[in-house]
Amino acid sequence: MPAHLRSFASAAALAVALAALPAMAAEEKAQLDTRYTDADGDLVADAPKDPKQWVDPATLVFAYTPVEDPAVYAKVWDGFLKHMEAVTGKKVTFFPVQSNAAQIEAMRAGRLHVAGFNTGSNPLAVACAGFVPFAMMASKDDRYGYEMEIITYPGSGVSKVEDIRGKKMAFTSETSNSGYKAPSALLRQEFKMEAGKDYEPVFSGKHDNSILGVANKDYPAAAIANSVKLRMEARGVVKPEQLKVIYTSQTFPTTGYGYAHNLKPELAAKIKEAFFGYDWSGSELAKEFNKTEPPQEKFMPITYKEHWAVVRQIDRAMEVSYSCK
Repeated sequence: MPAHLRSFASAAALAVALAALPAMAAEEKAQLDTRYTDADGDLVADAPKDPKQWVDPATLVFAYTPVEDPAVYAKVWDGFLKHMEAVTGKKVTFFPVQSNAAQIEAMRAGRLHVAGFNTGSNPLAVACAGFVPFAMMASKDDRYGYEMEIITYPGSGVSKVEDIRGKKMAFTSETSNSGYKAPSALLRQEFKMEAGKDYEPVFSGKHDNSILGVANKDYPAAAIANSVKLRMEARGVVKPEQLKVIYTSQTFPTTGYGYAHNLKPELAAKIKEAFFGYDWSGSELAKEFNKTEPPQEKFMPITYKEHWAVVRQIDRAMEVSYSCK
């Protein structure tokens, strides 16, 4: 079957699987920790009503989702953070995080003010850390997102999803949409395969670890975000011929950018201004994120209620709890 038809059939299969998942309620309620409120029904934490509870730090701390080597992304984000300093009048520092859990805990504890949380961890960050996502990378014509891919290596003996039965399947972490939740729901709903019974799940921790693990033949199959794979191929970290795609999903929203709910409203407005007013031309962000398809060329406005509805639907099917430890 031609590649474009395989991709269409795979997306259709996931659409069928998603159709079998529990539907979202017409009037969906926010699932927030008791320390937060949602009076306006947008499913994210409101800013505190008491100005004394607003936070106006001298230094803003920014963290990007821990998908790859933090040292690489400290350089990539440096120009943008300098721009944010100019717009907000604050010093801005890059905080390298090693896990989604650590990133969420940092914002919950007040040590992190602005962040990009990956697709799957956005709901937990909203529920447990008071995260307010407002932006996402997109192309100039407003195309956005990535696809979950299940990959293998040539000669692995895995040529289709059904061949994973009885073998190891690498995931990233349990908070990841493309690295765990979406493929798990797909394997269960569409292919009738249960983790621990029909295949052995292993966790690599990050998308780049899963991709390298398959390229180096440590894992016969892995579920990954193809945006990460494309950037790694563009940098020469892996070669396209080392990997073989056996499944491509529908498009999901990519990393959501936002701020802690309790920032002083005027500061939060300046942070938004920094994102939407940034000139990408010739920037390190452009060099790194233009490599994906669609290319990432600007920040576009989003809402958690609309753009993350499919992710919350998958979470319901996976019986994911947004309770906070």
